[in-house]
Amino acid sequence: MASRAAEGSEAPWKPSTVLVTGGAGFIGSHACVELLDHGYEVIVVDDYSNSTSQVFSRMERIAGRFVGAVYELDIRDRHALSAVFDRHSVDAVVHFAAHKAAGRSTRMPVEYYDNNVGGTTALLGAMHEHGVHRLVYPSSYAVYGDAGHGPLDETTPARPTNPYAASKWICEQILSDVCRRRPEYSVLCLRYSTPAGAHPSGLLGQDPRVTPGHLMQQLAQVADGRRKRLEVFGNDYPTRDGTAVRDYLHVMDAVEAHRVALDHLGDSSGIHVYNLGVGEGSSVLDVVAAFSRESDRPIPYDAGPRRPGDVAELVADPTAVTRAWGWRPTRDLTDLCRDAWRFQRLNPHGYAGSDWRPGPEE
Repeated sequence: MASRAAEGSEAPWKPSTVLVTGGAGFIGSHACVELLDHGYEVIVVDDYSNSTSQVFSRMERIAGRFVGAVYELDIRDRHALSAVFDRHSVDAVVHFAAHKAAGRSTRMPVEYYDNNVGGTTALLGAMHEHGVHRLVYPSSYAVYGDAGHGPLDETTPARPTNPYAASKWICEQILSDVCRRRPEYSVLCLRYSTPAGAHPSGLLGQDPRVTPGHLMQQLAQVADGRRKRLEVFGNDYPTRDGTAVRDYLHVMDAVEAHRVALDHLGDSSGIHVYNLGVGEGSSVLDVVAAFSRESDRPIPYDAGPRRPGDVAELVADPTAVTRAWGWRPTRDLTDLCRDAWRFQRLNPHGYAGSDWRPGPEE
């Protein structure tokens, strides 16, 4: 079934039905709630390789309504993915489905390229077959790699240092080539900084099925006693305290930006790249101190060797997106730590082990 997008219409284009790949994951689930809250019809595909279907009842509780449909599939399965487009009039796609752990990607490069690049090309094929030409692509500021210190703007040459970042950069190049060849496409590529935090309700947060590799989740597990100590990867970087510096973006700010991006897909054709972030860096020890304050718990840690593929500092300049859309993040590191800790306290063993269950009114 073809898209309902009214090509050439004088009225501002606005999507109605949005397909969210990876919609059960950490960022994807928060994005679904954001879209539901703003009246979108949401269709989700996810293979649950690093997520769980238990998030959907929580989404419903927060948003007050359910997603339009959920399909369990690997987006590399072209036949299954095409069938989803057959069943729904999709106006635009937000493509979260990807492996995302930079450190893990250095141990599993083939799997990362196969999943991230192969999944994107399969999605583009299905979109083209069904006349869907509008895409929000969540990339990463990791594509800048070791390009330099200080806030990096969108003109900074990409220098990815691990297979995860390289896979995102390759996908950006594929999307650029598609837009050059097919002028009907409109792609917004969002290079966002390190996403963390949780929904303020405590119902949605980080609960990966693979071993947690994200600093914020490991901090939460140390604070509640599930882990004895935090492992800090490298304390000999050329930074103010020797630990790696990153720009931490609250997940609620990140998904708000993706929702705003959907409204701007009709502005012009082609690919447009924007950084998303706070624009300020926090070292690992800065984050440890902030989380300790919010949890009122000590965070013991051990400094270990650097991880392959990591860089000393990654901070992106987000001013271009503010100039273009008037959007900027409104939450800081304290908000991020507070919300992540709330989710951990309410869900100490993740979604499956939580005491929360939907009541009769839900």
